[in-house]
Amino acid sequence: MTELEKQVRALYRELTKTLIEKEKQITTMESATSGQIASLITDTEGSSAIMKGACITYSNEAKILQGVPEETIQSFGVYSRETARAMAEAARRIYQADLAIGITGTMGNVDPVNADSVPGQVYFALDLQGKVTDYYRELPSQDSRYGYKLLVAKEIVEVLLPLVKAM
Repeated sequence: MTELEKQVRALYRELTKTLIEKEKQITTMESATSGQIASLITDTEGSSAIMKGACITYSNEAKILQGVPEETIQSFGVYSRETARAMAEAARRIYQADLAIGITGTMGNVDPVNADSVPGQVYFALDLQGKVTDYYRELPSQDSRYGYKLLVAKEIVEVLLPLVKAM
């Protein structure tokens, strides 16, 4: 296990334990990370008390089926703050959770289906009890998709953990 993976896993353990302690429920709608965030949250014992469910919406069609407005994707692109926000909002609405994470972006190769694909550009949004904040990150090139997923997971938990502690 790499140092980055150890660090990320420790941060998600802390996040999950804090959510359990505060009795706050979470959900995710993940594209770029394809379930990695939900997996990290549920790696901690007792996570069933706080994880309401998660969606992996790798395709545009899957995002739309889960409640992301097609107009948002058409107007702003699938890789955008607006789509990340819509993903977080839809996930929180579907699962009636206290907070939701929406993640979209390009890991490694350019997406041939979507013209707005730029490798290393990631958008995520956090919907905390109806207040949505979005974020943008540019990631350095990685050797693997897993490396990208870990970096995104780290970026998200470093923003989310202080917010959850303050709830």
